[in-house]
Amino acid sequence: MFFSLSKIIWLFMQPLSVLLVLCLFCVGAIYLGWKILAITSVLMACFIILLCGFTTLGSVLLNPLEERFQRPHKLPESIDGIIVLGGYMSGEINAARGGTELNSAGDRIVETMRLAKIYSKAKIVVSGGEGSYFNKSKPDAESTRELFNAFQVDDGNVIYEAQSRNTIENAQMTRDLVKPEKGQNWLLITSAYHMPRSVGVFRKAGFDVIAWPVDYKTVPDTQFHFYFQNANEAFSRSSTAFHEWLGLVIYWWNGRIDHLFPEP
Repeated sequence: MFFSLSKIIWLFMQPLSVLLVLCLFCVGAIYLGWKILAITSVLMACFIILLCGFTTLGSVLLNPLEERFQRPHKLPESIDGIIVLGGYMSGEINAARGGTELNSAGDRIVETMRLAKIYSKAKIVVSGGEGSYFNKSKPDAESTRELFNAFQVDDGNVIYEAQSRNTIENAQMTRDLVKPEKGQNWLLITSAYHMPRSVGVFRKAGFDVIAWPVDYKTVPDTQFHFYFQNANEAFSRSSTAFHEWLGLVIYWWNGRIDHLFPEP
């Protein structure tokens, strides 16, 4: 139920959906002769487009998420396991065409492969099922198995968890699979902006992890200003930021995390 509701809520609350609603309001207001409401709806839509597509608002909102957890300057001598959260594969494309197409979060699995070479005795947990709600998708764990085989990665220490659909299930199912013991050191790899919510959920599941963020979208000294270089990129960052902040609020409100903005 929570998984379905989260997908439906985001469908109606994402910036593009809000723009669509405002446009429909405008059309209805024009039809009914409500001039002021029509003008207000158009102005609000233009304001959202300006903020999300032609300023660094998205980067400004993403930056505190990415800065919340830093990679440790020095890791423990022993790493018992490395967990990588799904979301880095183009699941719908892989389901339809086959192959192992990566999306913009591909840094997650690339960094996992790098660390696996360094900590050769550490267990690797690939946690990612079919997270798409509206279309058929191939679980990231299945695609990753194919990727590892193609690159001849020894998967003797790899655990593929292909059932989880969101971050909550990532944490719970991974915990149940590996049964972490007190004193063990587990690295958690996911996108930097997603790390606060991820760490919060793993903590709630009783699984202490060491944050290892990747896939950064912003620079440390991000400032708000107009941005005309790439409107699509700016709008995408805004949408990602709204999604992540909304996710933190909903997870906290539902008791999925103990703190609204988990900290190190």
